[in-house]
Amino acid sequence: MAGNDRRGFIRQPRDERLLRELALIRLTDREMAKLIAGFHSTTRANARLLALVNAGLLRRFFEGTEAGGRKALYTLSPKGARLIGIPYQGLRFGKDELIVTNFFIAHQMAVNEIYCAMKFGKAPVPSIQFVRWLAFSEPLSRAIPVIPDGYCEFRTLQDALAAFLEVDLGHEGASVWRKKVGNYLRYAASGNFDERFGQNRFRLLVVANSKERLQVIRKVVRSLTNKIFWFSTFEAIRREGPWGPVWLRPADDTLRPLV
Repeated sequence: MAGNDRRGFIRQPRDERLLRELALIRLTDREMAKLIAGFHSTTRANARLLALVNAGLLRRFFEGTEAGGRKALYTLSPKGARLIGIPYQGLRFGKDELIVTNFFIAHQMAVNEIYCAMKFGKAPVPSIQFVRWLAFSEPLSRAIPVIPDGYCEFRTLQDALAAFLEVDLGHEGASVWRKKVGNYLRYAASGNFDERFGQNRFRLLVVANSKERLQVIRKVVRSLTNKIFWFSTFEAIRREGPWGPVWLRPADDTLRPLV
């Protein structure tokens, strides 16, 4: 992707990597961009992100913080989308606009955190290989109206691991979760998963924003099934990574690794 524009901006391979990741995850902040693009210096990351904004490849806006400050967020621009050959699906925020509270941003950044931990975090053994991540804008099927927050696949020496992701920030009640559990169980029994994803089974990874919230969801799930669901918290995954013993099953209080 080497090249330049009239202002002397020289595109680098990691620029394309960041743009392609943003086509999938839609939003990034500086720390996430450092992980994706391989920056080891905050100063260099800040300078490169500003250069990409000035070159028109990224759009920048700001999110208000609890401390009263603001944090820069970045999304793909129409020019950036054209450069990597994908349709533009931008977010409706103005240039350098300050967003005070926005559930979509909070939720998407939470999903992105798990994605980055799965793809860029260090696996406990080299034999665990990241295969792919999918995002969804429509239900899994016409008959089963559930839209996962994401889907990931990994390969090990013995098997493949396929999992849908549900991130919970405390905004969905018990009735919503009961319906969601029922839909996933129906999807698991329908045979559609094998046909669409080429795998014979899946797990459902639920990541909650607190231990208390996790237990509320586990109770709902446990009343309906002991299968497919695995539960963790953002705090545990930040501390030990997604491959550590941070996962609970619906009816078992033993912390387990995914593999």
